[in-house]
Amino acid sequence: MARFRPEPYPAPEHDSHTGVLLVTLGTPEAPTAKALRPWLRQFLSDPRVVELPRLIWQPILNGIILTTRPARSAEKYASIWTAEGSPLKVHTNRLAALLDDSLNQEQGNGDIIVACAMRYGSPSIVDTLTDLRARATRILVVPLYPQFAGSTTGSVLDEVALAMRTWRNLPELRFVRSFHDDPGYIAALAASVREHWAQHGQGDCLVASFHGQPVRTNKLGDPYRAECLTTARLLREALALPPEALRVTFQSRFGCGKWLEPHTLPTLESLAASGVKRVDVVCPGFVADCLETLEEIAILCRDAFLARGGEAFHAISCLNSRPEWVNALDGLVRWHLVGWV
Repeated sequence: MARFRPEPYPAPEHDSHTGVLLVTLGTPEAPTAKALRPWLRQFLSDPRVVELPRLIWQPILNGIILTTRPARSAEKYASIWTAEGSPLKVHTNRLAALLDDSLNQEQGNGDIIVACAMRYGSPSIVDTLTDLRARATRILVVPLYPQFAGSTTGSVLDEVALAMRTWRNLPELRFVRSFHDDPGYIAALAASVREHWAQHGQGDCLVASFHGQPVRTNKLGDPYRAECLTTARLLREALALPPEALRVTFQSRFGCGKWLEPHTLPTLESLAASGVKRVDVVCPGFVADCLETLEEIAILCRDAFLARGGEAFHAISCLNSRPEWVNALDGLVRWHLVGWV
């Protein structure tokens, strides 16, 4: 049973202040095995991510995975790490700062406070929410996952609830469930593809690669696959492409269970073997470049495509902090803040 602690902070000075919490998956603090081990432990211990009984999974996690995977993952992170740090954290912090400026430019008094947190890693959801509640009586939580999945958005909501479990004075709370069909998000995606084509030319095929998910979760009612397909269709329509010009695939398989198909890497290899010379890959499920886009797609998949006879491979950058994406997120947040601001 939860124990309700004394309030660690006084009530906010200004009742009009509203907090906006952007939440992304997270990243280790450094591209090292030492930093990867606790991060992977937190990530893979989430029952939303690995839906196995703890008595079965924990010995596998602690006895096998955490003794072998951190070093391999560290090499991958090292290949995409920047002088500023993790690309995911850099882009998310930049997005939060730009969104804060955008939301407050009319009022000019900082009534809306934008913060960002990592579901796994630092800054944590618990710490960031605790800081926000000292300054705001209303909080909008925005998981930066366009398509809803229990393992992503659902997990964020779990952690938010856990953070507030022992609070006495609760803030008003709202959530953005998903934005897979939001017009601003689709327009920003289309703009990023058009800009890439304007600079580099258009390939023979556009592949939209989404993060994978076990088929079992889809059968149990998770709407993720359907929302991915909706996003891809809307993007194709915005680009005025015929149905055959865009392929939907799923990447980042983990474990030995059956995952959503078609898989990205085999699809790219097949395209190259069939005579496709140039391919462009966009990742609509990731709003910021990260390990999955910069290493798995831009390095691993590129090498596989070229090895099978392809001649040109282009990974289109994620939305990151593009002006169109900042504007789209501004509109999405304002819509969800109606009645508060």
